[in-house]
Amino acid sequence: MDGDITTRRRGGVNQSGLRDHNERLILSVLQRHKTVPAAELARRTGLSKPTVSTILRNLEDDGLVRRGEPVRGKVGKPSIPIELDPDGAFSIGLKVGRRGADLLLLDFAGFARKQLHTTYEYPMPDAVFRFLETGVSGLLGTLPALHQKRVCGIGIGTPFELWKWHDLPGPAAERFRSWKDVDFVQEVARFSDLPVYVVNDATAACHAEHLYGRGNDFRDFAYFYIGSFIGGGIALNGTVFEGNQGNAGALGSMRTTGPLGESQQLIDTASLHLLETRLIEAGLDPSLMWQKPQDWTRLSRYVEPWIGETAQELAKASLSICSVIDFEAILIDGAFPPEIREELVERVRRYLVNQDKRGLIAPTVETGTVGENARAIGAASGPIFAEYLLNTNAGLSSI
Repeated sequence: MDGDITTRRRGGVNQSGLRDHNERLILSVLQRHKTVPAAELARRTGLSKPTVSTILRNLEDDGLVRRGEPVRGKVGKPSIPIELDPDGAFSIGLKVGRRGADLLLLDFAGFARKQLHTTYEYPMPDAVFRFLETGVSGLLGTLPALHQKRVCGIGIGTPFELWKWHDLPGPAAERFRSWKDVDFVQEVARFSDLPVYVVNDATAACHAEHLYGRGNDFRDFAYFYIGSFIGGGIALNGTVFEGNQGNAGALGSMRTTGPLGESQQLIDTASLHLLETRLIEAGLDPSLMWQKPQDWTRLSRYVEPWIGETAQELAKASLSICSVIDFEAILIDGAFPPEIREELVERVRRYLVNQDKRGLIAPTVETGTVGENARAIGAASGPIFAEYLLNTNAGLSSI
């Protein structure tokens, strides 16, 4: 058996009554490998060829998979690749950010069909849910009636303990602290009967990278996502691990030290709000950072020192993470232009060379590939994952 993680972790079951498991297994292999012939699906899943053929017919009838053009080899019958049908399922993803919110419609193949964006000074609950309500209606309206029935849920990526995430005074602070009592499911139920899945925003970004980015490249990795504040996630044994309370990989809370030796967290020393602060101090409008499309060329005088300081912090944090779990790789992504990401990663690699690595194996440091949309895409992947794909962590004990 080859190195495919899905195969190693979950074997197929041929007995009757377990079609849902086997369907999820096949859909998960297709999601991971994009196009796979039926014979290869049988090999990877451990299911018999007749079982695979039957499941594929059912999935094709349900509009979840489609057959590609035959590929002729040197001998034998042509091979017909099977792939997920992008129109087979849809989901909606909301990212709640410090300066703005993004809402998008994701198809079964992981492509964002349509996206909406709003900005605000602070993410007040009434404004966020108003944007979500009008946005969901607008996004659904872009789909034909038949496809609207294939929308399987709404995923929401939001910072952990959002109600602590402000520096507001007086009544505004009270309004913001009301996030603590917000029930996302109940709020969405006022205008939609779609299932709701809530996840930490950085964990959502890690899900996006795992499903649609570098997830095939590494069995285990730690993931940094740098937005207004830095967060992260971890992938173990080929799947994202969320932890008992959904807060695993809270890398922004890692301890570090300030310039005077004071105790700080990584969130205080390696986040984009530090760059925002510098722009404000220089008399510049920090909204320049968030304009779309992103172009930070005019900000290079302030971005360059930010990259250097952030890279140093990420290099130290990367080794601290690997002292707990021997991660194969550290992936870094964020809400910044691709060229900033490339430079930041290259700088982290350089700083790692001179770090004290006694007792440690230095990980490879790589760029993430999903980019600024990672949190919204990851949030949208939640309903699709829950409805159609295999949760390898949840099912290990049953095999």
